[in-house]
Amino acid sequence: MKLDEFGDRDLDMDRFIEKCKQHKLKLTPQRLMLYRELIENREHPSAEKLFKRAKKIFPNISFDTVNRTLLTFSRVGIVRVVEGYGNPRRFDPNLSDHHHFRCLRCDDIVDIYHPAYDNLKVPPVLEKQYQVLSKKVILEGFCNQCQKHQTR
Repeated sequence: MKLDEFGDRDLDMDRFIEKCKQHKLKLTPQRLMLYRELIENREHPSAEKLFKRAKKIFPNISFDTVNRTLLTFSRVGIVRVVEGYGNPRRFDPNLSDHHHFRCLRCDDIVDIYHPAYDNLKVPPVLEKQYQVLSKKVILEGFCNQCQKHQTR
């Protein structure tokens, strides 16, 4: 099992630009900055975190603009929304097949690459009733840092 494997940043930007052109999305400085922030760190940021970063560069940008932009990115297949359970939505620019580990204490999310998870079989009863488009495994527990704090 491999953790945190992700592609070439320049290639990711090229794909982003191409995807925007395909979907007739203007390549605004704000959109470029938001996507760059997504691919330059692996923390699967929320709209709120990205808004705080964007506000430093574009003081007049609104949270609504950042949130709508991220949802548009998701709708056209530029990013994915990471599964959440009542927490703010988190965004992932990594479109390759992978899964996630989420720390229950610090809320860190790490990409996991594990072929066995990719090859999970859908139960026949579900296959008959539903059209399954994707399979995602989410592991939850405590990261190494949080485990150290718990034992103290």
